[in-house]
Amino acid sequence: MLVIGIDPGISGAICFMENGKIIDVIDMPSMADGKKNKKQVNGSQVFNEISRHINDKNFDEVKVIIEHVSAMPGQGVTSMFNFGQSFGILKGICSAMNLSMYFVRPAKWKKHFNLINSSKDASRTKAIEIFPYFSTNLSKKKDANKADAILIASYFQESFNKK
Repeated sequence: MLVIGIDPGISGAICFMENGKIIDVIDMPSMADGKKNKKQVNGSQVFNEISRHINDKNFDEVKVIIEHVSAMPGQGVTSMFNFGQSFGILKGICSAMNLSMYFVRPAKWKKHFNLINSSKDASRTKAIEIFPYFSTNLSKKKDANKADAILIASYFQESFNKK
C-alpha cells in the first residue's frame, strides 16, 4: 500500500510511504502568482509528483491522507483564504485522480505521537526517532513541515494496520 501524507499549505510537504518505509518527501510544489509574486500551490506539479510515485500501482492500493485543518484565531483573512485554496487544490487533484482520501485533524495525529502542546520542531525530532535512516533529510528547522507529512502518513499506516 502506498500512503501519501500531506501537510497542506504553501509551506507544507508531501510524504510518500510504502509499507511503512519512507520512499520520498518533497516540499509542497509552489509557484509565483500575480503582480506581487505571492506563492501558491502548483497543482500541476502536485499532480505530476503523485503520478510519478503511483507508477503502475492499482489505485485501490493508494491512500491519500490530508491534514484537515481549519481557521485559527488571529489568522488573517487573506492567509486563511490562501490556505483554504491550497486545501481545495489538493482535494480536487486527488478527486480527479480517483484516489481514496482520508482527513485527519492535527490534534488526532499529534496525540498519537504525544506532540500535543509541543513546539513545531518536536515533530521533526519525533520523525527522526521513528525513521533514523531519513534523518539527513530532516536536518534543518525548516524541515518541520516534511516531518509533519511523514508523521501524518505514519499515523495512517499504523492506524490502518490495526483495523
